[in-house]
Amino acid sequence: MNEIVIRQPDDWHVHLRDGAMLKAVAPFTAKQCHRAIIMPNLVPPVTTVAEAMAYRDRILAAIPEGIAFEPLMTLYLTEQTTVEELAAAAANPHIHAVKLYPAGATTNSDRGVRDPLSIDHLLGELARSGLPLLVHGEVVDPNIDIFDREAVFIDRVLTPILNRFPDLRLVMEHITTTQAVEFVMSQSERVAATITAHHLLYNRNAMLVGGIRPHYYCLPILKRETHRQSLLNAATSGHPKFFMGTDTAPHTQSSKESACGCAGAFTGYAALELYAEAFDEVGKLDQLEAFTSLNGPRFYRLPINEKRVRLTRTTTQVPDSFPVEDNQHLVPLRAGESIAWQFELLE
Repeated sequence: MNEIVIRQPDDWHVHLRDGAMLKAVAPFTAKQCHRAIIMPNLVPPVTTVAEAMAYRDRILAAIPEGIAFEPLMTLYLTEQTTVEELAAAAANPHIHAVKLYPAGATTNSDRGVRDPLSIDHLLGELARSGLPLLVHGEVVDPNIDIFDREAVFIDRVLTPILNRFPDLRLVMEHITTTQAVEFVMSQSERVAATITAHHLLYNRNAMLVGGIRPHYYCLPILKRETHRQSLLNAATSGHPKFFMGTDTAPHTQSSKESACGCAGAFTGYAALELYAEAFDEVGKLDQLEAFTSLNGPRFYRLPINEKRVRLTRTTTQVPDSFPVEDNQHLVPLRAGESIAWQFELLE
């Protein structure tokens, strides 16, 4: 298959940052996706409805004229979040989820929740309203190996939460392990998961063999090949519990290529093309539309996009970097190499 036409996708996990970085990266996502769930881990984080609305305005101002793009806003859950704020978020048509970061788990998560099992009053309100909880599923216990943090989080945190609140609508973000796939499949239709393109395409060898490659360093970290195969099987199965969430996470080149480099892979420049490569690898391009364009809207109770996009099998060179500002650059995943597909939005 050298060409495929599918409904326009949505990205259910995007980091757009703010300021100059927002202006640099938002157009990439907007050109491919009609909608995107926007992560709230700015500095300071987006913790209130008012802050989310102000951030939405900044995002829309960064989108080129003529592109129809809808940012789906989220709130950053903290121990100071109130039930009243969550109720207001659920009533706001532009807010579609709340994000739980375990404190210290990833970029800009220091304001996150230290003990997710201590916020029953907030989880109860989310279960009541139906507003989805999006979870970065890793423990931050220093005694737990970084490659095991997702699996341990399932046992220590997710299982008790869903036992207490079986009506909670929950998305386990950017899953990376066989255990996560099995856990999501074992739960009701209220539990789903996003999977990134880079976790479908790469295992941890890409980051570590032949030298440390910082632009492949992300959190949750790339895992063994057996886990990648489990993710591929889940994503290409057509099952409605799994859908596209790139976790595209831009950092400047100097922030990535340093003695303590930031976690995050920038894939938003060619998100759909990278997913197509992964699906093509296992001969499942016929399942790409369900994963990128159908399953997510159905979980979030939103209409399916009517516009179509075309992917054509064409080798395209990836730039070494993209400009941000003041001699700062952003290095994409697979910089200087090539991608096998080309994207086109059909009118």
